[in-house]
Amino acid sequence: MKIYTKTGDDGTTGLQGNNRVSKSDQRIIAYGMVDEINSILGIILSHKTDDDLKGIFSRVQNELFVIGSDLSNPNLDDKKVRVSKSMIDELEQDIDKFENDLPPLTNFILPGGDHVAALIHFCRTVTRRAETQIIALEKNQQINPLCKMYVNRLSDLLFVLGRTVNKRNNAPDIIWNP
Repeated sequence: MKIYTKTGDDGTTGLQGNNRVSKSDQRIIAYGMVDEINSILGIILSHKTDDDLKGIFSRVQNELFVIGSDLSNPNLDDKKVRVSKSMIDELEQDIDKFENDLPPLTNFILPGGDHVAALIHFCRTVTRRAETQIIALEKNQQINPLCKMYVNRLSDLLFVLGRTVNKRNNAPDIIWNP
């Protein structure tokens, strides 16, 4: 099978259900941003990372494919591959677990510190941007609302994991100093 089909040469792409839309459609932009998050996680995983974090990042990469599939399927009656509440619950459990090992926040934290922590914070900012795009999409088209909830929780998890990596690597969080 060839990777190129030439069907997108006219500026359209296919959604699930054989619908074709413009490549600039909000739905395409939304799941493209989810793909961008996934790519950044791949970069993070290419660095030395603790096994427990590798497991989370690998799981999230697979779940981001579920979100991409969910967003690419405008037929909400089709339940094949959809974001589930259990996926969100697992993110919340991860947040709680890692946050318990961190000092309480007393100031805003700037992205940075350890190199991997800085990449995680970068991934978090792209996740926030994807969330805003998913919300914009939802204003015009029906989506599974669990997609935006998942992405919202993911950005929280990435914040906590960025701080966790800094702590584990003895790199202090960078405190905002106005």
